[in-house]
Amino acid sequence: MMNQTFDTGVKRRAYLSILAAAALWGIIGLWNRRLMAGGLSPTGIVTVRNFGGMALLCAIFALKDRRVFRVQREHLKYFFGTGIISVVVFTVCYFSCQKLCSLAVASILLYTAPSFVVLLSAVLWKEAITARKVAALLLTLVGCAMVCGVFSGELTVSLTGILLGLGAGFFYALYSIFGRFALAHYDSMTVTVWTFLFAGPASLLLIRPADFTAFAAKPSMALTALALVVLSTVLPYLLYTAGLSKVESGKASILASLEPVVASLMGVAVFGEPLTFLTALGVALVFGGVAILG
Repeated sequence: MMNQTFDTGVKRRAYLSILAAAALWGIIGLWNRRLMAGGLSPTGIVTVRNFGGMALLCAIFALKDRRVFRVQREHLKYFFGTGIISVVVFTVCYFSCQKLCSLAVASILLYTAPSFVVLLSAVLWKEAITARKVAALLLTLVGCAMVCGVFSGELTVSLTGILLGLGAGFFYALYSIFGRFALAHYDSMTVTVWTFLFAGPASLLLIRPADFTAFAAKPSMALTALALVVLSTVLPYLLYTAGLSKVESGKASILASLEPVVASLMGVAVFGEPLTFLTALGVALVFGGVAILG
């Protein structure tokens, strides 16, 4: 009985860790809008996130625990997967999709990620595709579609855009896959640090000269950039990876579907965006899907 209680407690903390990560990712629009208003491009924001995240994590663990920097050479492929294939490539696909399709279409294609994770986890680790998991997956997918506005207004789509959006969802999903391989050898902090050791330098290829000009013109943007790095990059990745170490990859990815719900509610509370019936219903469906997994 005591072991069962302990396992339940560990599982609950892991779920809360993943949900907290999703919530912190969900408020990213608060920082992104301010940075874009200051002249920073979307790809410039990605560079700030990834390179800034790398710098902060390296500074913290250089003082706190340098053991996180010690990994075996044969395991670097996992961090290439989490850092470049997932974090960087998914971003390129996502932004490219946004140029060719409506933002709603790009968003919902991104949130096909849990479906990819569930299928890949079933193949790689024989994770059971249970009725409860399928129900949670469907509820969160439909809920995300409603929250993102897929069922309201006219949508712009193209075949290339759809393929890029599905690519964004697939590469986004791969963080949970490569991350689980890495977590078999290292703790969650090591995995997060090495993810950004790969993603940070690779993201420098995305920055444009105008982004440097924007920062030079408005030094006050540095505080917003710091908030982006700390609150919506480093902390959520640490929390999600920690939760992933204790939860099935498929369940972790479904739980992370809370992110667009938080983003929508933040838009209502902070930016005065309207809360439509479909949005509210979508929020309820996502919460329902998360509750099923509990």
